[in-house]
Amino acid sequence: MDYSDYSTYSTASGQNLHYVVLQVTLKEKFLGTGSGNLTELESVINDQASKGYRLHTITTSNGGSKGLLGGDRIQATMVFEKIV
Repeated sequence: MDYSDYSTYSTASGQNLHYVVLQVTLKEKFLGTGSGNLTELESVINDQASKGYRLHTITTSNGGSKGLLGGDRIQATMVFEKIV
């Protein structure tokens, strides 16, 4: 999966490191509530799980608005730990 369109990601998760940090930008819907790309966040988590990592910590911060019709951006930073 190519995460480059909506996230900053680490390619280290296939290199047998103990921890990997990934950041995904969640785009809020302009109308209504909720994120417009939760399936992408789910894909990132499942991809790391398939490589033998578990989600250790997740934090979020408001990334601000991306223009008049863009909706808000939320940065989700996740720390994955290698399952030994």
